[in-house]
Amino acid sequence: MTTEIRHIVYDIGHVLVHYDPLVPFSRIIPDAEKRARFFAEVCTDAWNHEQDRGRPWPEAEAEAISRHPEEAENIRAFRAHWDEMIPYAYEDSVALYQALIAAGHDVTLLTNFAPDTFRICRTRYPFLEEGRGITVSGEVGMVKPDRDIFDRHVETFGLAPEATLFIDDKAVNVEGAKAAGWQAVRFTGADALKADLASFGITV
Repeated sequence: MTTEIRHIVYDIGHVLVHYDPLVPFSRIIPDAEKRARFFAEVCTDAWNHEQDRGRPWPEAEAEAISRHPEEAENIRAFRAHWDEMIPYAYEDSVALYQALIAAGHDVTLLTNFAPDTFRICRTRYPFLEEGRGITVSGEVGMVKPDRDIFDRHVETFGLAPEATLFIDDKAVNVEGAKAAGWQAVRFTGADALKADLASFGITV
């Protein structure tokens, strides 16, 4: 029997807010092959993940430039044009998130984000402040899917892990939450999430 859900925890990128580095980089590196190589070898997901862990951008840029000095201008462009990478929120998903809050559910957020770029995101999308609070990976020096950030969120917000439902677009983070004793579902769209919530007895 599934434990009654008393806490709902949202990821942000690709769940509430669209994130896509290709928005500025389709202009910055117009050649598709060169652009793909840049993201595969220079400003990789693993490189960006360290900013989510709290590494300062100047240090990140210096590290990448030491590996690829010929790409220095494009490396610096990643942070310089970062604000273009979050062009819009998912209206249907945001509406569901707000409906859950309005219905009295305990909603918090847990996100992998560099501290400074998250300040841009939360200023642009004020609805992120409507939940009870946010754990930002770069601010606590921990990242999903590692166990410690889930435990930190539980401690910070007084959650019961078995009564907590986590919503994230990445399977690895869903599995990380489950390993921490949470319930979790993978986000693929607002309609599917609504059905997932209903399966836990949550309707809005």
